[in-house]
Amino acid sequence: ITESMLIENDNVAELIEKLRDLGIQMHMDDFGTGYSSLSYLHRFPLDVLKIDRSFVSIMQESSQKKEIVRIIVDLAHNLGMGVTAEGVETPEHLELLRGLGCEYGQGYFFSRPVPPKEIETLLWADPVW
Repeated sequence: ITESMLIENDNVAELIEKLRDLGIQMHMDDFGTGYSSLSYLHRFPLDVLKIDRSFVSIMQESSQKKEIVRIIVDLAHNLGMGVTAEGVETPEHLELLRGLGCEYGQGYFFSRPVPPKEIETLLWADPVW
């Protein structure tokens, strides 16, 4: 789900709880790019924050930009959540994110989009992460 979905729907907390009762994890997509991310973290039962690709793509430019990613990872962990980094495109991205404690990643480094028939083969391959 996205931050805007949390803000724009009054009954979303109740719906999230029902889905979690069914064993479905809830991931907040594009964390850090929406309205007021921090004010919603404590109000909704989320399992994973997904760091927006815009943060991942610039984290190598300076220590300050890398620090933003580290803060998001630490915040999620301190709240008992996992972290997925979007836009992992290079071995350097992967190394930095692992060093920051990020558990999951998605992006072209792992795979370009594939046709549905190839997904099963991809899923059974040895993970890079």
